[in-house]
Amino acid sequence: MAASRMQLLSPRNLSFLGRGRTELFAVSGAPKRAGDGPRGRALNSSPVSSRTISSVSETRRGLPREKMTENGVSSRAKVLTIDTMNPTVKKVEYAVRGPIVQRAVELERELSQGVKKPFAEVIKANIGDAHAMGQQPITFFRQVLALCSYPELLNDSTFPEDAKSRARRILQSCGGNSLGSYSASQGIESVRQDVARYIERRDGGVPCAPDNIYLTTGASDGIVTMLKLLVCGEGATRTGVMISIPQYPLYSAALAELGAVQVNYYLNEEKCWSLDISELQRSVDEARTHCNPRALCIINPGNPTGQVQSRQCIEDVIRFAAKERLFLMADEVYQDNVYADGCQFHSFKKVLFEMGPEYSSTVELASFHSTSKCYMGECGFRGGYMEIINMDNEVKAQLTKLVSVRLCPPVPGQALMDLVVNPPQPGEPSYDNFIKERTATLSVLAEKAKLTEQVLNTVEGIRCNPVQGAMYSFPRISIPEKAVKEATANGQQPDMFYCMRLLEETGICLVPGSGFGQKDGTYHFRMTILPPTDKLKILLDKVKEFHHKFTQKYS
Repeated sequence: MAASRMQLLSPRNLSFLGRGRTELFAVSGAPKRAGDGPRGRALNSSPVSSRTISSVSETRRGLPREKMTENGVSSRAKVLTIDTMNPTVKKVEYAVRGPIVQRAVELERELSQGVKKPFAEVIKANIGDAHAMGQQPITFFRQVLALCSYPELLNDSTFPEDAKSRARRILQSCGGNSLGSYSASQGIESVRQDVARYIERRDGGVPCAPDNIYLTTGASDGIVTMLKLLVCGEGATRTGVMISIPQYPLYSAALAELGAVQVNYYLNEEKCWSLDISELQRSVDEARTHCNPRALCIINPGNPTGQVQSRQCIEDVIRFAAKERLFLMADEVYQDNVYADGCQFHSFKKVLFEMGPEYSSTVELASFHSTSKCYMGECGFRGGYMEIINMDNEVKAQLTKLVSVRLCPPVPGQALMDLVVNPPQPGEPSYDNFIKERTATLSVLAEKAKLTEQVLNTVEGIRCNPVQGAMYSFPRISIPEKAVKEATANGQQPDMFYCMRLLEETGICLVPGSGFGQKDGTYHFRMTILPPTDKLKILLDKVKEFHHKFTQKYS
């Protein structure tokens, strides 16, 4: 069975090569080069004046028409306009940095200019940016990065010796012993080796080859790169990619840009956002009537829903992917963010290999991790990795070529990724403080996850599932019909209308559920649990008060 099984990614299925190129066609009547054949010689032998060329329609020659300004000076129309730009880009939407956030920034500016508002500050809970919300960086990580950035500090006695030894090792792996040099396109070899050892430890000894590790510019970069490899076909053969609803908008945005078909499967809100195989089956069967589903994306722990998938669920997903011949993409960037009793993170790779060769030798899998979440929260360094399993060797060569186009991921991000997978060990000077900081950060997140669930569930008209993991809650909200009608009249989704009113009246910035997808007739918002506990309490109290007033106003 394994030998006969065609791989989902093979050279003939790669369409990113050659796609999107602009072909240049010669203008009719323009001279050709000598040696282009009899027709070319005939054209060359005929004198072609500038007047002849200028008589050809500007529109036919692809030139923008000139316009006359009021003072009589000609003005050429812009080459790139909303009508002539790439049409797929116009379909891209990214809710967590959308209109709500833009308005929040405007409100902050107005407050700084002394404009009176019914609130003293804007509290942003729209995005998982831990440090922007006040979370403190891990000391050891920043010490090593400081040493790497300014090696003169290696002579400073205030830095612990284990931080210095890590910095020296990283610098020795960099060209010219500098973070400012390019690395190999796949990433620094010693860092990939450390990532491989980390994965082996995490997964109980399941082997991991450094050559299957690709360091990335955050997990997002790896996800988009894999989607580029997968997308091919036209019309009914166009690649379909299955994504959860609610979903993280990176997926819908990337699929829109690539011109792929978004295939929705719905998480079960009534069962704490669980994943039902029957829903996956419904989704893939319906999709096959209009596209070619080739990939299944799973986010675990979930964003925006905060659920943690059980081991049994992961097994079922792997069996489903094998049966339906789907490439698995496992987004596991929140793997350390598990809070609820009875919940545990299980990597897709570990479960895959524990299921035996029938699956571990055939199912194609790419998994992703990042420095941006968990207890690190180092979003700005843009560090991450992806591991590929069972990829066709020829396609792997194409993947390596594709990542080489962008030269390399940020080297400081690679250095940080190395520290995440190879932190201080018992007996080293920095170990005790590292464990103390890591434990404290995750404990506070667990407390805030519980607080968020408890407070929101005291509000009539709001229902919040337990925040089992990740950094978000995605509560359902009841919106009165009168408010729905007003939102529709204003050309807004009802939950966008709700969140915008919340922002204008309280300064609380949340993201409407419509930006992530939701079942028709239901309304939600996503909020992070990242604000400091005192601000989170203020935020939750304001949401509670606002919802009560909003419901009264529109009832």
